[in-house]
Amino acid sequence: MAFLSSRRRRARLAPELDDQDLGKLLKSLAATTRTGTIATSELCVAQMSRLLEQDPGDWDRRTHRMEVLAGFLAGSHLSRSWVTREPRSVDALVLHAWTQVAQARAQGHLEDPAGTVDICLRAARLAPEDPTPWVALLAVARLERREQSQIFGLWNEVLARDRWNREAYMNMLAYLSPGEAGSRIQVLEFVDTLRARMPANAPCVATELTAQVHQYHAILGRGGLEALVARNHWSHDMALQALDRAAHTWIQPGFLRHAKALADLNLLAYALVAADRRADARAVFEQIGGVVTAWPWRAGGDPVSEFDQTRQKATAGA
Repeated sequence: MAFLSSRRRRARLAPELDDQDLGKLLKSLAATTRTGTIATSELCVAQMSRLLEQDPGDWDRRTHRMEVLAGFLAGSHLSRSWVTREPRSVDALVLHAWTQVAQARAQGHLEDPAGTVDICLRAARLAPEDPTPWVALLAVARLERREQSQIFGLWNEVLARDRWNREAYMNMLAYLSPGEAGSRIQVLEFVDTLRARMPANAPCVATELTAQVHQYHAILGRGGLEALVARNHWSHDMALQALDRAAHTWIQPGFLRHAKALADLNLLAYALVAADRRADARAVFEQIGGVVTAWPWRAGGDPVSEFDQTRQKATAGA
């Protein structure tokens, strides 16, 4: 009956994941920004400021909140307004930089790369211990296709402040991929080095499985016979071991404690069903409930529909 109750839970896109305070802020911002008045703008800034002042020193939570807020604010005036009012606010500066990066990812280019870099450096000078300005700089360098020496230099600045910063590792994984500035060999070397040093429940623990899902998607994208037998990818040693490690540890109670744990469980559920390991997937879907992330489900169309269809497939007959 537990699986049946899980199946009935309404699936929904929830970028905040399990961060209830962030979820409340997003709902409030969505409701109040419709008016577009100066008073509304001031209220939104005050709400964002209060949230980002919480949990000082929890860089994992701060990075998650910055990323989600930046995606929500991309294309709006709010982050720029906040910086204009409080030019020495680290929260305002970093959020504005992250918002520009989020908008650039949607548009394919940064409108003002030099300006974004300057904002990040100003924030870094004001808060030298904070990794989030350096994560934004790393993202800017990726968008600008900078040399690997510059990319690794920025990555090391992040790691000096937050050794297992999830967003930094995901940026590096994407940068080293064949689609950007690297190769499949570089991805494998990067993942191997990380796995040898990383704690089993670090915030960046999903880096290895993310690389395997990207490779699986690459095979699907080739079409033809390769796509028809793409499931075989999960029987190869590296993919199988990565999936086994995640399936055996991530669902243990309290094992994953980082801000994006539910995003990693979405990834694991997707990979298990892709590998036709439905029995293993059921327990993961039970932990997820109905919290859906856009990726990797969006690869097949509408993420919520894709999640629901996959969950039904995994729990059929349970």
